[in-house]
Amino acid sequence: MPTVALTAQFVRTAQCLPGRKKVDYFDQAQRGFMLEVRCSGGTTYYQRYTDERGRERQYKIGPADLLSLEQARRKARQICAEALLGADPQQKLREMRNVPLLKNFVAERYLPFVQTYKNSWQTDETVLRIHILPKLGALALDEIKTDAISDLINRMRADGYAAGTMNRVIVILRYIYNLARKWKVPGVVENPAAGLSAGPDVQRNRFLTEVEAEALVRSIHIDENQTAARSIMLLLLTGGRRNEITFARWDYVDWKNKTLLVPKSKSGRARVIALNQSAIALLTSTPRLEGNPYIFPSPVTGRPSASLFFPWDRIRQRAGLDDVRLHDLRHSFASFLVNRGVSLYVVQGLLGHLHARTTQRYAHLTRETLSGAADLIQDVVTFPGAEVIRRHEDAASLRSAAEAPN
Repeated sequence: MPTVALTAQFVRTAQCLPGRKKVDYFDQAQRGFMLEVRCSGGTTYYQRYTDERGRERQYKIGPADLLSLEQARRKARQICAEALLGADPQQKLREMRNVPLLKNFVAERYLPFVQTYKNSWQTDETVLRIHILPKLGALALDEIKTDAISDLINRMRADGYAAGTMNRVIVILRYIYNLARKWKVPGVVENPAAGLSAGPDVQRNRFLTEVEAEALVRSIHIDENQTAARSIMLLLLTGGRRNEITFARWDYVDWKNKTLLVPKSKSGRARVIALNQSAIALLTSTPRLEGNPYIFPSPVTGRPSASLFFPWDRIRQRAGLDDVRLHDLRHSFASFLVNRGVSLYVVQGLLGHLHARTTQRYAHLTRETLSGAADLIQDVVTFPGAEVIRRHEDAASLRSAAEAPN
């Protein structure tokens, strides 16, 4: 173990002694600081120190071809100072190595946990995939500070995202860190999302006019992604929620009663969406992928697209409706019906709004009432083939009446 004056020149030219696998060159100026030179030509800085129990430890600082001598010396002095104060630098290093990256924690612990009880876990997954993980996913949990989250929110604000979307990002990150602290994940001491807010989510009522609805339908029909476009059209025709439509399966469709089953709605309960003739025409003309249960699967993954942002943005821009959000289609569905005299009770039933104070007044709504009201949306928007289905149903009704006994 030769002792030398470690200089930048020495580090560049140091060689392993003949017949040895490695040689440790200790620095004359800084006790315990050394350069390991291997016969392979590799060189690494180390610092030896004594822990609080009197045991000799060795801390690997890093490769000499990536760290300058001065950088390695500073790190070595830091290690010695921590050891003198009673801390174990090796223990700290082991803990840091056990701190998971945000993307790994989300995939391995967060999403599997929320899927067991949270109705909106798919929304969480979408927000994480689109907004959070691309910016913060490669960082360890202890590396993400409040400033990093604030920068993310500021970038989203500059891109024109609503306060509600930004606040959802903050809420999800806050919950992730609360769980990490509860589960005693290494390295997680504080919650960097605590106290953050993007400001109040300003509620607005944006309804399509009939002219705007017509422009939107034209844009939908010519879009390059017809799988996404058809799901957007069905949102407008039914007033359904995004996930209720995008995750719909063929076996959820009751062709006889003209309904679409939602096994678990936002309220946590099952509900049915009434399908008018245009909705039926859209579904019957939608190609099915063999062996795929979903009505609107992604052509890439075969699974539903949790986000419709890009096709929707293209469709609304082409229709000249830059300010219209996808959820505004649901508002517009209700607006069209109310303006045509449909009672709020029926509209609320069609939308699947279920609150404790109003549950009973929805209970008396019959399938025929809901289906008849759903048909009224076709006064504004229709899908090719609806008239054929309507004539077929009228003919069937006439046959049934003729065959009925007097």
